[in-house]
Amino acid sequence: MELKKFLKSGHFPTLLSSLFYFDISFMVWVLLGPLAPFIAVQLKLSATQKGLLTAIPLLGGSLFRPILGILADRIGGRRTGLLGMILTLVPLVIGWRFAHELWQYYALGLLLGIAGASFAVALPLASRWYPPEQQGLVLGLAGAGNSGTLLATLFAPRIAQHLGVQATFAIAMIPVLAILLFFAVFAKDSQRTAPPAWGVYGALLREADTYWLSFFYCLTFGGFVGLISYLTIFFADQYHLSKVQAGDFTTLVVIAGSFLRPVGGWFSDKIGGYKFLLIVLFSAGLCFAFTATIPAIATTTCLLFAGMGILGMGNGAVFQLVPLRFQSRVGIATGIVGAAGGLGGFFLPSGFGVLKEHTGHYSAGFVALAFCFFFASLVLLLLSRRWLSKWEPEAARCAGILNLRIPGTVQTEYETIPYVE
Repeated sequence: MELKKFLKSGHFPTLLSSLFYFDISFMVWVLLGPLAPFIAVQLKLSATQKGLLTAIPLLGGSLFRPILGILADRIGGRRTGLLGMILTLVPLVIGWRFAHELWQYYALGLLLGIAGASFAVALPLASRWYPPEQQGLVLGLAGAGNSGTLLATLFAPRIAQHLGVQATFAIAMIPVLAILLFFAVFAKDSQRTAPPAWGVYGALLREADTYWLSFFYCLTFGGFVGLISYLTIFFADQYHLSKVQAGDFTTLVVIAGSFLRPVGGWFSDKIGGYKFLLIVLFSAGLCFAFTATIPAIATTTCLLFAGMGILGMGNGAVFQLVPLRFQSRVGIATGIVGAAGGLGGFFLPSGFGVLKEHTGHYSAGFVALAFCFFFASLVLLLLSRRWLSKWEPEAARCAGILNLRIPGTVQTEYETIPYVE
């Protein structure tokens, strides 16, 4: 019954189109990660250069996401999605025909950020068709398009091994064109309202919660996509695997985070995104703290598998909170928060590369990552009092903030509202 109710409550073809659009865009966005070992050998790159090579597409995603988010508000998600996929073909053509030097790969990587910007279009396009109580599941399903990373990490090293790096970019254009056609046929904008005034964007940037949610997404999504981009290098260097084997181990690790994002959205709908995110942040910190000991490859793979799964669910938790907090401004809020995620992804591989070059090992990177998650869990715990008094009562209830009791919190008018499971 619940499934039938869900299918009837929104527009499933648009949800599916958003999933496919995000999926193929995510594949393109992280393409330099699994190709980095090949490019590094060709150009004799240092650890810092390898980290920066895999990080630049994530920075590009941060730069382009607010732009596509604003466009989606102004001209509609369907038109913006079509434009985004057409522009995604540009860096693939450059990689196929023109990229031979490091600076050209850096420029190519920045333009790959257009694919990463799909987040600011795909999620609101699907979200606007569904009621508030289904936002966690809907955004989790649409966001499960990050499974496109599996296509990149599994197939890109094999294609590059047999046909070369340039041919890999050419072949990547085929699925992009196929999804472009599917999206054009099946995606549909919900009943549109007038786009928000420009002052709304400035007002959103003046609200503290915009930055707090961006910070948490910077860690969950940034950690997820940053590790996806960098783990092929890590496995190849640390455990002396072949380039294809390193891609396979990365694929194995990525599976958890790719497919557990909807689970995170579902759990968030059930117990509240706030409480679930608190669990996620602390658990991720533990996983990366143990990974910092650099154990045997089997243990490392299990730890990273668990850690990536936790981060995937954490992405669903954050995006259950965003539409609850910014109900009438979800498009631009998604763009801002999503941009923060890409920015976090940029800092992770570039930071790992710098730390590896200066310390000679990867432990320092994982220690720093674990510290960030422990710190974030403490910050989120302290935020409960403020959110309890500032959020709309119904939004706070859906987020699970009302049902949380922390020693020292004060009674507020909102706590008189019963919590309904």
